[in-house]
Amino acid sequence: MTPLPDYHMHTPRCNHAEGRVADYARAAITAGLSEIGISDHSPMPTPFDDDWRMRHDELDGYVAEVMAAQIEFADTLTIRLGLEVDWRPGCEAFVHELAAAYPWDYLIGSVHYLDSWAFDDPDQRQHWDEVGIEQVYIDYYAQVAASAASGLFDTLGHPDLAKKFGHRPSASEMPRIIEAEEAMLMAVQRAGVALEISAAGLRKPVAEIYPHPRIIERAAARSIPFSYGSDAHQPQHVGHAQPACRNLLLQCGIHQISHFTQRQRTLHPLQK
Repeated sequence: MTPLPDYHMHTPRCNHAEGRVADYARAAITAGLSEIGISDHSPMPTPFDDDWRMRHDELDGYVAEVMAAQIEFADTLTIRLGLEVDWRPGCEAFVHELAAAYPWDYLIGSVHYLDSWAFDDPDQRQHWDEVGIEQVYIDYYAQVAASAASGLFDTLGHPDLAKKFGHRPSASEMPRIIEAEEAMLMAVQRAGVALEISAAGLRKPVAEIYPHPRIIERAAARSIPFSYGSDAHQPQHVGHAQPACRNLLLQCGIHQISHFTQRQRTLHPLQK
C-alpha cells in the first residue's frame, strides 16, 4: 500500500507546535511515508497578525530550514515546501506577494476566523452562544467558498472545521447548512482547488475526520480532488490515521490523492 503524502504539519514558529523540520522528517520515515510537506502558519499583515503564527521576519529561516531538510533527507524522503495561510478578506494582495516571494510547492487556505472572531480558539468559545450554531456553520462555509474563489490556494484545510468542538446543528437547522455546503462545493469545483481530508479532527472534541462523509461524497460527485494532512503539531502526529482517511475517501468515491510540486497538482491512484 503506497502511503499518502502528508502535507500539513507545523513548527514552533507558529507558537503552538513542537519539533524541528528534521524531527518531522524522521517521524515520517519511521511511519513509512515517502513524501511530506511542511506547512506552518504564515504571517499575516496587521491588524490580523497574532500569536498563533510565525512573524514575517521568520519566513527566511523557515524556508531555509525546510530546504536544508530537503537536502539532508533527499535519499529517503521527499519534503515539499508549503504554508498554511489564513483566509482573511482584505488580505488578498498580501497573500499574492507572499506566494511570489518563495518557491512554494503548495499553499493551504484555511478559515479560522469569522470577521475578527477565532471561532476554533478554545478561549473564545463563548461567542458560539452569541452567534448560534446554524449561523456559525453558514458563515463558515461562505468563507471557505470565498477562499476557493480567490484562486490563492492549492488545497483548502480541514474544510468543516466549524464542528471542532462538537457543536451539532439540530435537524431543523440542517437544510440551510447543507445549502451552504453545496454553495461551498460549487465554488471549490469552479476554482479547481482541492479539499483536504484531515486527521486532526480525531484529536479534537468532535472526534471525527474532517470533512464529514456527506461532504466527501458530494465532492466526489463533482470530481473535486483531495489531499491528505495530519495537521501535526508534534512529530508523533505525522501520518496520523492514514488508513482511516484512505478508507473513508475510497468509501465515499474518491480514488485518487493529490500530490503537489511547484504549485502544480498531480493525481495518483489510491490503493486499498
